[in-house]
Amino acid sequence: MAVIHHTELKPTKLELLTTWLPTRPWYRGDTAGPVLAKAGGFRLDDPEGEVGIEFMVVTDASGPHPASYLIPLTYRGAPLDGASHALVGTMEHGVLGHRWAYDGTHDPVLIAQLAALLEGRTEAQQQSISNTPDPEVTASPAGRGLFAAHFTAPAPGSGSPAPTGFTVTDDKDGTEVKAAHGNATLRLLRLLRPGLHAPQEAAGHIEGAWQLPDDTRARGLFAAAHI
Repeated sequence: MAVIHHTELKPTKLELLTTWLPTRPWYRGDTAGPVLAKAGGFRLDDPEGEVGIEFMVVTDASGPHPASYLIPLTYRGAPLDGASHALVGTMEHGVLGHRWAYDGTHDPVLIAQLAALLEGRTEAQQQSISNTPDPEVTASPAGRGLFAAHFTAPAPGSGSPAPTGFTVTDDKDGTEVKAAHGNATLRLLRLLRPGLHAPQEAAGHIEGAWQLPDDTRARGLFAAAHI
């Protein structure tokens, strides 16, 4: 289980995202830059204990209407090979030292664990409390072993799953992660919409909750799986 360290970050996550968000095709805020507030999220555990996995929800108040975005992030103690294009930024962690923060849709560890969540093989964890499941995050399984097999394969010399290749495409509404082999895709919503549910053709989906600027709680689709 991941241990949550309550410590200082320089720069903060919101400071990193303030610079990074306007570079995304699904960003709808003011061109002068977002005005961000934390609105929710959850974590997943890396079985190897090396990579921090967080799904942040932030609300941007810069535009005419507040917008809530889902931002999957991974935190690493060293650069991820071949992923310089997915780097959100670096930060100094008060306990762990220098950390590299990545757009998690490009990180094979996050994708493998998201597939595990869809199949019911792992649980979403509270964003800020160690070793505590998050009951607000629900997954409608995509078939145990059927979906993740497209994104993982046994590592050489062991029976443990290892991430395989995939492609990532951003558009105006979200991010599609497509397995290198087969037709399996993960569709992550970026601009969240309260009350939105998965399409009927989805093989599985993940829903969660977040805080709106008026202090009410919203709930909607975070990700959908297609096979």
